[in-house]
Amino acid sequence: MAVTAQMVKELREKTGAGMMDCKKALTETNGDLDKAIDFLREKGISSAAKKADRVAAEGSTFIAVEGNEAVILEVNSETDFVAKNEGFQTLVKELASHILATKPATVEEAHTSNITEGTTVEAHINAAIAKIGEKLSLRRFEIKTKTDNDAFGAYLHMGGRIGVLTVLEGTTDESAAKDVAMHIAALNPKYVSRDQVSQEEVAHEREVLTQQALNEGKPANIVEKMVEGRLGKYFEDVCALDQSFVKNPDQKVRQFVESKGATLREFVRYEVGEGIEKREDNFAEEVMNQVNKK
Repeated sequence: MAVTAQMVKELREKTGAGMMDCKKALTETNGDLDKAIDFLREKGISSAAKKADRVAAEGSTFIAVEGNEAVILEVNSETDFVAKNEGFQTLVKELASHILATKPATVEEAHTSNITEGTTVEAHINAAIAKIGEKLSLRRFEIKTKTDNDAFGAYLHMGGRIGVLTVLEGTTDESAAKDVAMHIAALNPKYVSRDQVSQEEVAHEREVLTQQALNEGKPANIVEKMVEGRLGKYFEDVCALDQSFVKNPDQKVRQFVESKGATLREFVRYEVGEGIEKREDNFAEEVMNQVNKK
């Protein structure tokens, strides 16, 4: 019996299993939905469905570097306890190695790729969910490349709570690149330099600052100068190169990088759970949740 997209969709809705797993289950059971559900249960895959509606906002970032290629990724769990679990940490490293080796373009493409013969990344994560007992998810990743004349800066803060990957061009000084990554972890800039800030964003900020100055009762003839001064402060807040270097506040990041004969080409900063609406569990409840699982 031919397996249709509608059959796969229905099985996914009933079990929460991945698309490729559902397709395989239906193929193995000749399109019998009930038998396919049993097939997934027997494989321990549909157990992930029970956790599909949970919020996974904890977890870890990780960075893997292989020669002139590096990947930074975020994998989420439901609790910080599990994020520190050896099985979870192993999963994170396996996913990093696989992504770096296969270079998928998207998370969706990564999910459908085979991490081992006959096993997709999605199935591999579902197996970890069944074993660990929490919803887990590969949220995002970025792959970066460099030349032999450049340096990666890889920094994980608080065991991966924040991860930063920088690329310095014109130097092989990994220590300097890591120092810049540490700075970015601490101050959280949005851009490398001013020329990356869109004209629309600058115009909006200038408009806000102008109205701010006028509301303060400043004379119109000095408002423009005030706005330009405050706009400079805004750039210091959002642009890495304009910021005072955390390891030497008397020096700008730009000056530090230039002292190494380098330029900061780009950076990626991930903070675990940013942008995810989290549950309002308190610590005591989190502990009890763990105790009740045992």
